[in-house]
Amino acid sequence: MKYEPLLKAAPFSGSRVKPFEGSKRYLSTGDLQEATTSFVEISYADKPSRADISVRVGDVLFARMKGTKKVLEINPSLADIIVSTGFAVLRPMEQCNGKYLSIYLKSDDFERQKEKYCSGAIQPAITNAGIKNITIPFPKLDDQKRIAHLLGKVEGLIARRKQHLQQLDDLLKSVFLEIFGDPVRNEKGWNKPELKHFGKISTGNTPPRKDPSNYSSQHIEWIKTDNISADTVFISPAVEYLSDVGVTKSRTVTKGALLVACIAGSVESIGRAALTDRTVAFNQQINAIQPKKEVNPFYLYVLFKISRAYIQNHATKGMKKILTKGDFEKITMIKPPIDLQNQFAAIVEKVESIKSRYQQSLAELETLYGALSQKAFKGELDLSRVPLQEEVTDETQSYPLEQNWNSSGDQEQLLMVAETSEN
Repeated sequence: MKYEPLLKAAPFSGSRVKPFEGSKRYLSTGDLQEATTSFVEISYADKPSRADISVRVGDVLFARMKGTKKVLEINPSLADIIVSTGFAVLRPMEQCNGKYLSIYLKSDDFERQKEKYCSGAIQPAITNAGIKNITIPFPKLDDQKRIAHLLGKVEGLIARRKQHLQQLDDLLKSVFLEIFGDPVRNEKGWNKPELKHFGKISTGNTPPRKDPSNYSSQHIEWIKTDNISADTVFISPAVEYLSDVGVTKSRTVTKGALLVACIAGSVESIGRAALTDRTVAFNQQINAIQPKKEVNPFYLYVLFKISRAYIQNHATKGMKKILTKGDFEKITMIKPPIDLQNQFAAIVEKVESIKSRYQQSLAELETLYGALSQKAFKGELDLSRVPLQEEVTDETQSYPLEQNWNSSGDQEQLLMVAETSEN
């Protein structure tokens, strides 16, 4: 694979913002997210000092900060926007395909080079001088288009899976609100006791580390907040285990308990919750609720997911966000009759069954994307099976939930390309 300096394939672009009338859309690095791109309307008089780059259609920009994969190709709908100086703006030359450049700038290979040349103690970022050292794999233009077409298909499938997962979360929230109403306003007048009436509440702990025998065998999992994901119902497998001795010095819960992150560096992490599907021990950053018989665990899980901001309001306001056991127990939550909870829980289980298939499909696609991109940028892909065509992508395209998650032949076709390249 031939390599070229990045700036030879795509020199710096963008220009300083000139005085303008009225308002323009401004894009900061924080407003460019994987799923959405949001803008702030600014006038020339009140624009932030960092809002100082004008871009053109065809430019490709990436965030300079270390550890930040944010890339955007400027299409006609983004013409005339202003972007932050936190972006580096490039202009693909005639022999450099813009989509190919965008895909490479999101690759692990580019990220490794970028991080190598980042500088700065507080917020490391890559400067123009650092960017001059970066190289890009540079096949002929037709092969760039083929690679962009192939990897663009996988990106589209990944976006579709993620959108389906979001639609399922939205569906559950909608059903919850339809049945129970808003849990904070409680317009349906449900009983709203303190959390201590929902079940036994306990705070985890850490058996003494000075005694290695507490952690010497895989007797029982020791759960930390990293094992509590905002996107999955159940806790993930633990990295550390307690021994039969260590477990006697710990706090445990059984299947069906809700584990809630109550100590974190940021308030956004407070209230993150997941259920247990096995007996586990847990650390002191977690409060657990072992539900009583009149509380369905799946109902409790969705209640916490919907009430996240409400729960966060009860945390301390200092540098370290803490929701103590005492304060946690006093939070009031709606507690409808168990029969109604059970009806809703049945819906949750069905939806989560569908979600698990989507998540498995997403994981497979992300693995496939990683394998294909690595081979593509090493020149190891057989591109003869990939059609030479320009692919027009619409970032606002919607993928209906009704579409069967594995009905498309796209994934199978992509796998064939990968398998051919292996042989």
